[in-house]
Amino acid sequence: MKNATEKHVTVNNPADISVIICYFVVVIAVGIWSTFRTNRGTVGGYFLAGRTMVWWPVGTSLFASNIGSGHFVGLAGTAAASGIAVGGFEWNALFIVLLLGWVFVPVYLTAGVITMPQYIKKRFGGTRISLYLSVISLFLYIFTKISVDMFSGAVFIQQALGWNIYVAVIALLCITALYTVTGGLAALMYTDTVQTFVIIAGAFVLMGFSFYEVGGYSALLEKYSSALPSQTLSLEPLEYNISKQCYTPREDAFNLLRDPTTGDLPWPGVLFGIAIIGSWYWCSDQVIVQRCLAARSLTHVKAGCILCGYLKLLPMFLMVIPGMISRVLYPDEVGCVVPEVCKEVCGTEVGCSNIAYPKLVVSVMPTGLRGLMLAVMLAALMSSLASIFNSSSTLFTMDIWTRIRPQARDSELMVVGRVWILCIVGISICWIPVVQAAQSGQLFDYIQSVTSYLAPPIAAVFFLAIFVKRINESGAFWGLMGGLAIGLCRMIPEFAYGSGSCLFPSSCPKLICGVHYLYFAIILFFCTAILVLIISYCTPPIEDKHLHRLVFSLRHSKEERIDLDWEEEERGRNARREADEKKRAVTDDEQNEGGDRSIIRKIIGWFCGISDTQAPEPTEEEFAKASKQLPDISENPLWRNIVNANALIMMSVAVFCWGFYA
Repeated sequence: MKNATEKHVTVNNPADISVIICYFVVVIAVGIWSTFRTNRGTVGGYFLAGRTMVWWPVGTSLFASNIGSGHFVGLAGTAAASGIAVGGFEWNALFIVLLLGWVFVPVYLTAGVITMPQYIKKRFGGTRISLYLSVISLFLYIFTKISVDMFSGAVFIQQALGWNIYVAVIALLCITALYTVTGGLAALMYTDTVQTFVIIAGAFVLMGFSFYEVGGYSALLEKYSSALPSQTLSLEPLEYNISKQCYTPREDAFNLLRDPTTGDLPWPGVLFGIAIIGSWYWCSDQVIVQRCLAARSLTHVKAGCILCGYLKLLPMFLMVIPGMISRVLYPDEVGCVVPEVCKEVCGTEVGCSNIAYPKLVVSVMPTGLRGLMLAVMLAALMSSLASIFNSSSTLFTMDIWTRIRPQARDSELMVVGRVWILCIVGISICWIPVVQAAQSGQLFDYIQSVTSYLAPPIAAVFFLAIFVKRINESGAFWGLMGGLAIGLCRMIPEFAYGSGSCLFPSSCPKLICGVHYLYFAIILFFCTAILVLIISYCTPPIEDKHLHRLVFSLRHSKEERIDLDWEEEERGRNARREADEKKRAVTDDEQNEGGDRSIIRKIIGWFCGISDTQAPEPTEEEFAKASKQLPDISENPLWRNIVNANALIMMSVAVFCWGFYA
């Protein structure tokens, strides 16, 4: 077993540095090429274009959107601390993606929507639910995605280059800004699928080297239980009264399903709590659903979901088990528990399990491959950050700022979007110390716990909206508000008192924080659902003429649907038409005044992605023609049967894997 007291193995040789530089040059070159090749101004044309994506880009894009460096750091770190049970978060998705492809997407397709708030508007009418979803999405982006991604990327840079974590974050943000400006989302479309395969290939290579170092799977089974940090044993009698539980690996480390009362991830929570969180993420999150809505047909959606499911089998072997190997190889660093030692090793006193995967990359991978692996991880992280920045900026400007200033022009919205990005980056940097300390330094547990307090009400409302016609706007809104209040009653005290660690337990009252977060997710889901049902049945129902092709039971209906939000859509079209006319008039005046100002504006416009040749708003005739064209979710019987058979095979594989590791 290797001694981990040595200093960081930094990436400082010419081969690794050359590989990293070459990788980033290629990524930025692709970004510049795609920026010139793609017309970023044709937003209207993009949304009216036919769906053309086939099944394999849909599946790989679903996987790439889900897996980022936060998964590599968080999954491996939690596995190093407590074993394979965290892999249940990944393997639960094998069933949830089938729910997405077979139940949710058919309704979204027949509804004719592009975004999830748009579906909620059509299903319930009004604006307050969609506004709430936009706001809560921004909170979840900041507290579970942006700050976590920045922190996990900083952990990689800290391990590879030995930099301070905040210096690493600032460096990461600067590179991401360059990447976003030169490539943006157009570059993501060209690089996502390739990066998926490169990341998987690199992770397979790292897994091979890790198993070689530890001596194989049987050696891991034998050595993991004895991977104890040596410093703890010498310091325990003197200054600290450290319980053996704090540094001794769990006896059930290789069990997926653990005791319902004493387990760190109890089996009812793993089976049902994770399913609820996963249903919110996979079936109602805009980033995920958008990939499915871009597919050529429903059969391609289903096939893409199956491919994503098979790919989701891999994290257990590519991230979870290597995290446990890292603890075996470097117990003094990855498994440290003495605050002073942990502070020296990774900059936080509550534990260093988060460095498990980066430590393997910089220590086990050979020269050259180490640089490539780090470059791939950081590029994947920056792609994820660029997408999240863009999504959060769109949510804020289009769903919130346009309500504050309905007359805002495109240039104002672009400025507001970029200022908002700076705001959320600042908030996220301030939140990083909380991320460091939360859940005893186990990043993945932190992500899931915050999600468990905020997401179950949204999952409950989407489930009921799809399956129960009787649900109305009042029930959905007040159900969401009640669920939010219950969730905040748990989340605020937990962060106020601190989640604590084994060495320094939290003083949060057991009545509030004593319930495991996965159990809390189950309770919150059912409380919200009951509240939605009670209020909906006590208020007038929505007529069927407003629900055709918006609920699962009416997905094949051919009746004309009268949308509840038609008046708002009409007002929006009129406002945009007036804005276009004013813009054309201003543009003509500027051309008459002279060309210098317009050239400067063109440069700024190109930099910000504003095109002078944006597609005009569709005419009334185009909207009428589009509204009469019913979405087609019919399938070729042969391919439908093949896809269904593959779904059964994948579920059988999933059940076998669960049973083998249970």
